Amino acid sequence: MDLFSKEALAAYWSGPEMGVNLIVFMNLAGSLLLGFLVGYERSYHGRAAGMRTYGLVCIASCALTVIVGYPSFWYGGHPAAHSAFTVPPDPTRVIQGIVTGVGFLGAGVIMKEGLNISGLTTAASIWTASAIGVLVGIGFYGAAILLSLISAGCMMWASKVENWLPSRHAIAISLRFQPGFAPQEKDLAQATLERGYEIAPGSFSINFEHDKMEWRFVAVALGRGRGMPLSQLSHEMSALTGVERFHVSHARN
Repeated sequence: MDLFSKEALAAYWSGPEMGVNLIVFMNLAGSLLLGFLVGYERSYHGRAAGMRTYGLVCIASCALTVIVGYPSFWYGGHPAAHSAFTVPPDPTRVIQGIVTGVGFLGAGVIMKEGLNISGLTTAASIWTASAIGVLVGIGFYGAAILLSLISAGCMMWASKVENWLPSRHAIAISLRFQPGFAPQEKDLAQATLERGYEIAPGSFSINFEHDKMEWRFVAVALGRGRGMPLSQLSHEMSALTGVERFHVSHARN
């Protein structure tokens, strides 16, 4: 049959074909709404990835998954167009490709600035949005809705639970010393302990340029409420012997 004949083109608009299109459309609409639900929390908190990103990731994952379930309706249902398939298409291969591709997208929102790393939660939630789209695409609607609610609830309330549980916050410190000054690690460790922190093992980074030493490290509070606030800590650090310039911030992740 000529693929450009009137009968062949009309097959794309036949009753069964339009029925499958309607099912696909409903899946896409549902996945878009669920993606918006998860993305709204990120958008509300001013993150780089918001409702549009999550909605597109979720609906694209759903689209790529749902079409695998209807191979007999591909290309208007023309047997010659898909006769090359000796076995039915494998949805797991499509899902594998989705997970890999979204992983690269998630990596794009992870930012590292000095000792601070941000965007990990956003990257993980984008990956979750793709899983939601896959669940909708294969017809697990209840599981998709539940995963959407769990994901949104985790991002909204998990931080509150973390604040309630015993914890030790961390701060990133960068110290540039005056030319020729030779700081001592034991003196710095003692000064850190006196202010309610301890230097995290393995976090030390030392740079030397133009006869100036620059030390970077992460300090972890000894307990909840024991670490000196950043505003007070900045005044203390400005008075340290040999310090020419410093930078202190919360170690975000």
